[in-house]
Order: sequence, then C-alpha cells, then structure tokens
Amino acid sequence: MFFGLLILWLIDGRIKKEQVLHALAASLIAWTLAEIVKRLIPTARPFMVNGGEPLTLTVMADGSFPSGHTSAAFALAVTIWLHDRKIGWAYIIAAIMVGIARVLANVHYPVDILAGAILGMLTAFGVEKVHLFSLLKKWTA
Repeated sequence: MFFGLLILWLIDGRIKKEQVLHALAASLIAWTLAEIVKRLIPTARPFMVNGGEPLTLTVMADGSFPSGHTSAAFALAVTIWLHDRKIGWAYIIAAIMVGIARVLANVHYPVDILAGAILGMLTAFGVEKVHLFSLLKKWTA
C-alpha cells in the first residue's frame, strides 16, 4: 500500500505531496496509538490461546488488541479516499484484506481488526481536519 502511494505521487501525479504526507502521518499516528492501547489493554494473541502456529514471518509477543497493521492500513486508505474516492476505494479494499489476513494468520481476533479499523479511520479524519502539515508550515514561517 505504501509503495502504491509512492507510485501515485511520483509517477502518476494524481496524489499531491501534502496528501502523501497526510497519509503517512495518519498511518504513523494510528500505529503509535494502537501500540499505546496494546500496552493499556494486554490481550493474548489467538495462537497463544489456541495453540496454533502464527502464519507470519515474525512471532509477536505483544498484545493483540487493537491491530496495529489494520489501524495503519485504514489510516492510509481513508486518507487517500478523502482526497480521491476512486483510488481510495481500492485502498480501502486493500486495508480490509490486511485485516482479514491478520485473522487468517492466527495473530488477531476479529474484534482486534474492527478496533484497528476504527482507530485508523478516526486518525485519518483527525489528520485531515487538523491539516497537520499546513499548520507546521505556518509555525515555521
């Protein structure tokens, strides 16, 4: 998803620099918020409870709630959707696939995905509302 964003910005030109920065900021903020919530609400991952193997390259030792991957993916997708509905729908579908993959990989419960998606969407709307980088330009000028 991040690579696609780079292509849309540099090659296609349909996404502007500020939109890319908003999407990256929203993803980073959503990921960070998810990590904070994981520390506050420790939840065992499905593979720890059901004894199955996680189907990921690395084995996570932190909590499962909420999904950081899903929150970052939805923050990115919704930010793109707010700027370009057509491309945004493709990103939203990709974000949904990220969430489904995390459940199928035995590392998250569906509620973790739902919470991550909500967190990502709220973060995207917040970053857009604040126009983070416009504010930074004003403060540094």
